[in-house]
Amino acid sequence: MGRVVRHLFVTGCVVLWLVPLYLLVVNALTPAAEYEGRPDWTFQGFDFVDNARTAWTEAGIGDSFQASLLYSVVCGLLAVLVAAMAAFAVVVLPVPRPAFWFWLIYSGTLFPLQIFLAPLFGLYADANLYDTRLGLMLVYVAWAIPFAFFLIRNQMTTMPPELTEAALIDGASFGRIFWQIHVPLMRAGLGAAFIFQFTAVWNDLLLGITLSRSADVQPVMAALTTLNNAYSSAGPPVILAGALIVSAPTLLLFLVFRGLFLRGITASAR
Repeated sequence: MGRVVRHLFVTGCVVLWLVPLYLLVVNALTPAAEYEGRPDWTFQGFDFVDNARTAWTEAGIGDSFQASLLYSVVCGLLAVLVAAMAAFAVVVLPVPRPAFWFWLIYSGTLFPLQIFLAPLFGLYADANLYDTRLGLMLVYVAWAIPFAFFLIRNQMTTMPPELTEAALIDGASFGRIFWQIHVPLMRAGLGAAFIFQFTAVWNDLLLGITLSRSADVQPVMAALTTLNNAYSSAGPPVILAGALIVSAPTLLLFLVFRGLFLRGITASAR
C-alpha cells in the first residue's frame, strides 16, 4: 500500500510539472496572428521559428542571451575557483580558527538577497558600475562563492589528510598540493558546484533588473520581462518562444553533465 501511495504521489508531481511544459511548447508553436487569447491545448500550427526570430532580434533577447552566457560561464568558473581556494585554506592550511572562517564565508547564503539591493544600487551608481557588464560580473561572483564554498568544502573534508602530509614530506608546496592533488581529485565536486552557479546566475532576475537596463548588459531573464511588457501586443506565442529559448542552456547543461553532477553531489554529501 505504501509503495502504491508513493508511486501515485510521484506520478502526480510529474503530471503537475509536465502540464505547464506541454502548454508552453504548444502555445510557443502557435502562429501569433492566430492566437485567440486563451491557452491552446492542441497544436494549431508550427510557427516557432517566426516567434523565436521576433523574440531574438526585435525584442533584443539575443543580446541579453549572449550577456547571460558570459555572466554564467565566467562568473561560475571564477566563483568555483575562489571557493575551492577558500575551502582548501579552511580544511588543509594551518589557519587559526577554521570554523570561524567557514561560518563567515557560508553566512553569505543565510541573508536574503533583497537586503543588499539598496546599498548595491547606491554603491554602483557612485562607482559608475551601474548598467555595466563588469558591475554585474562582480556581484555575481561574490553572490555565487558562499554556496560553492559549502559544496567544495564538504567534499574536501572527506579526503584523507595523509595525502597532504605525504606531499609535504616530499617537499611539495601548498600551491602544488592544491593544483596537482586536490583539484584533480575533486573534479566531480567542482563540476557540480559550477553547474549550480551557472544555473543560479542564468536564472537571476532580481539583480539584473536592479543593476542594469541596457539590452546588451541586462541578463536574459530581465530581458524576458521586458519582452512581456513591451511586446505584449505581439501575443503570448512570441513571449513563450522566448521562454523556451531561455530555458535551453540550463536544460542542456544538466542533460550533458548529469553524471558528473550526480557524482559531485554524492561526494559533497558524504
